[in-house]
Amino acid sequence: MVEECLERLDKIGNLTPHSRGINLVAKVVTKSEPRSVGSQYDQTQHQLSDLLIADETGAISMVLWDENIPKVNTGDTVKISNAFVKVFRGKMQLNLGRYGKIEVSDEPIGEVNTENNLSEKESFQQGGFRRFSGPRRSGERRGRPQFRSRQQEE
Repeated sequence: MVEECLERLDKIGNLTPHSRGINLVAKVVTKSEPRSVGSQYDQTQHQLSDLLIADETGAISMVLWDENIPKVNTGDTVKISNAFVKVFRGKMQLNLGRYGKIEVSDEPIGEVNTENNLSEKESFQQGGFRRFSGPRRSGERRGRPQFRSRQQEE
């Protein structure tokens, strides 16, 4: 099932804040105990666990939700398909989202590189650049002068 999606394998060291459709094989370096969090969307409680995964090129934090938490443990090699990078609190984080998958793999993985931890580096805010319009002058809306009739100017 996941094998079909893994035509192209990405390396953690090559991920950017805008990476999407990520397929990779990595080792679970650490896994936190699950904790309960409230959803901002439907006000229900969900379980969340933080992972640190790594391959030979680098490491990144990953979040697992609800039914995906018991699928993997510390030390497991995992195949991840259709994941994406999200910037959370200024740090890059790998997420499965609704369409991503994770499963334990018997594929061998050598030494992992935890020194190049992408989640410890400051990242740009998600959503790209913010436009700075500066202080507004009176009579302006969102950076555009209001149109005035000649009678108003006299």
